[in-house]
Amino acid sequence: MAPRVERIPGDDRPPAATQVVVIGGGIIGVSAALVLAERGIPVVLCEKGHVAGEQSSRNWGWCRQQGRDPRELPLIVESLRLWRGMNGRVGAETGFRQCGVLYLEPSEAGLAAREGWLEHARPFQIDSRIISAEELRPLIPGATAKYAGALYTPSDGRAEPTMAAPALATAARGRGAVLLQACAVRGIELAGGRVAAVVTEKGRIACQSVILAGGAWSSLFLRNLGLRLPQLKTRSSVLRTAPFKGPEVTASGKGWAYRKRADGGYTIAHGDWTVPEVVPDSFRFFFDFLPLLKMERKAIKLRVSREFFREWGYRKRWDLDQVTPFEVIRTLDPEPLDWVLEDAMKRLARDVPVFADIQIAERWAGMIDTTPDVVPVISAVDKIPGLVLATGFSGHGFGIGPAAGQLAADLATGAPPLVDPAPFRFARFTDGSKPKPYTGL
Repeated sequence: MAPRVERIPGDDRPPAATQVVVIGGGIIGVSAALVLAERGIPVVLCEKGHVAGEQSSRNWGWCRQQGRDPRELPLIVESLRLWRGMNGRVGAETGFRQCGVLYLEPSEAGLAAREGWLEHARPFQIDSRIISAEELRPLIPGATAKYAGALYTPSDGRAEPTMAAPALATAARGRGAVLLQACAVRGIELAGGRVAAVVTEKGRIACQSVILAGGAWSSLFLRNLGLRLPQLKTRSSVLRTAPFKGPEVTASGKGWAYRKRADGGYTIAHGDWTVPEVVPDSFRFFFDFLPLLKMERKAIKLRVSREFFREWGYRKRWDLDQVTPFEVIRTLDPEPLDWVLEDAMKRLARDVPVFADIQIAERWAGMIDTTPDVVPVISAVDKIPGLVLATGFSGHGFGIGPAAGQLAADLATGAPPLVDPAPFRFARFTDGSKPKPYTGL
């Protein structure tokens, strides 16, 4: 079951030409399209299904600076600035609210590790701090678990995934962007070695630049261009509750994570376990991901399912007049893993009894696109001038989305970049730099 997304109207036919084509109607793609439209740059957004149909509507809804990989901090600081003005900017409700985020720690050793992360946050004047167990009590009333304290960032927030991307896409269309839904991009045409057009299932669009914000589909799309992007998928299971009176602050503890929703209920997920799908690409990219597997071996729960055989059957190469996997499967809609959600609810009800005996209204799952260093790729592609990637957000994409989309738009048009794009360069997977996950926490 998928969460109910705000459905929005789009355009019926592609134009013959534009300046930039954005592939993918998730939070990154719509953010890029909005920025381009606001700058008066002709842009077409192509989505193979409907806007926010995959992970951009299925994520937790956290907009956090707290605990970020230091490489992402400049981008998330800018993104939070954008989120705070987003409702007024797009003239619609995105669900963004500043609520604060807590990472609860049961031990002093855990707090000491969190203290180490603060050294990275201080240059950005982020208001994160360590709070004591006594300071924690009024933020989560009635909590019974014994925690030594928490990392707390009052300026962090939350937004509503089913509302945000549709609101941004509608605003982009209102400013002149062309929005094509149920319109898969089959590939890119080159002229003189650089981007000249995209070919969609509805026709060809001449263009100067392409932003690929295809989420979990990006690696397969690039493979048909002869490009290797090490990217795998993790199944994320989530539930929402019926409305009830509970904490305002967004928080995670041992095995659970929650945030209050715009409807008064809560979105709840497991805070510790990661469930990667074992698929053919797991073997293709095994050595790329081996350091991450070793580092997170206690949290990773590898899973073999029908997804292996489905991906085995994907066409890996195709001509641009052929039906592609993006047309065969419009939306990734995996089943939620009940055993993961039941463990999360058991732990949460034990630690915070206000969550005991609550009504569960809905369960769903999504596929998170992950890179070996758990850092996104927001980068031009040296081998194909005019192609910009904005993918591999590794579960961090929703909160960082507005600034990531703006950075991609900057790179696609030669504008001064919002932040230094070097940490997100595609070439880090091929230039011998040996990308590593952040191990500071």
